[in-house]
Amino acid sequence: MNARALISLCLVAAPLAAAAQGEERWSFALTPYLWLPNVNGTLKYSPPPNGGAPEVDTGPNNYLENLSFALMLSGEARKGRWSIVSDLIYLKFDKEKSNVRDVNFGGSRVSTSADLGTTSSLKGLEWTIAGAYTMVQSSRYTLEGLGGLRYFHLEASSDWQLNATVSAPGGAQVFPASGSTSRSTSLVDGIVGVRGRLRWGETPWFTPYYLDLGTGSSSLTWQSVIGIGYGFKWGDAVLAYRTLYYDQKDDKLLQDFRFSGPTLGATFRF
Repeated sequence: MNARALISLCLVAAPLAAAAQGEERWSFALTPYLWLPNVNGTLKYSPPPNGGAPEVDTGPNNYLENLSFALMLSGEARKGRWSIVSDLIYLKFDKEKSNVRDVNFGGSRVSTSADLGTTSSLKGLEWTIAGAYTMVQSSRYTLEGLGGLRYFHLEASSDWQLNATVSAPGGAQVFPASGSTSRSTSLVDGIVGVRGRLRWGETPWFTPYYLDLGTGSSSLTWQSVIGIGYGFKWGDAVLAYRTLYYDQKDDKLLQDFRFSGPTLGATFRF
């Protein structure tokens, strides 16, 4: 485990130790929600022993057009100014409209001929756990700093259909006009960020916000959420727009890749 991950683990553990010293009671929140993201980015596959590796651009597609399964749940345990937050997402997309941008023949990239039909399927699990501390708290707004870890496992596959084969410089290797390939990745990144809410005067309406940045297995990952919410006696209802971004090193699967779209959820406090 690298230094960033160790630092993040310490940030996660810190609230546990601090909360144990306080006299405040624990409170909990559970948020089931639905997120309908669009997918946009480049999938870079590994080359076979005697051929080229496709680089596939996927998305954006229409919301719900290819989303076949989704499960989302977040939770919070709080004591005083300290809290532990967790978020779990499982998404599965089938036959996302894609395009083989070019073929990598061991460093030499060759543009493809006309793409007659390429689709990609994605299956991913994301889990974030972090410790947070309330730095500013008033009747109008709150601001919390957080630090922790984000795990992301993604399985990707693409089926392509070109109008002709693609030859490497010199003709030593040939990429077939049709075929399929797959690749998976597991990422662990340390993250730091902020979150909170802004109340709309003395009304039950508010604006929730969240932003984190991280690195580790990824060159860069970030996540943002901004929306509107309404407070009830039992908890909150929130409609927001959420983006999750990943970018890995040049030879890895995810290149400038993002999931972004609306999310709707309800938070129950007890």
